[in-house]
Amino acid sequence: MLIEVIKSKIHKVTITGANLNYIGSITIDEALMDAANLIENEKVHVLDLNNGERLETYVIKGVRGSGDICLNGAAARKVLIGDIIIIMSFAFLDFEEAKSFKPVIIFPDTITNKLI
Repeated sequence: MLIEVIKSKIHKVTITGANLNYIGSITIDEALMDAANLIENEKVHVLDLNNGERLETYVIKGVRGSGDICLNGAAARKVLIGDIIIIMSFAFLDFEEAKSFKPVIIFPDTITNKLI
């Protein structure tokens, strides 16, 4: 049996951009991606703490060290620049493996979106 568990979490980063005229996705600073064990094109859940919106999209790499967190395409309508969000990804694991699995959770500086 497989069970879905949280794999990666970026806890409380600030939206720095919202680009309606883009195909879709969320742009994440590559340093944050690496720290959170996220890869380009991975499906993520985005939770906006300011307005309660929840959405799914996929990751694209942002400039390393930039602090960029940008919602693109239709998702840009769900957030405002300055909103605080949580980004999470999940994985399917064997039930026994899931019991001991430890997700990667990072807590960047909410103002700069940089690793502390």
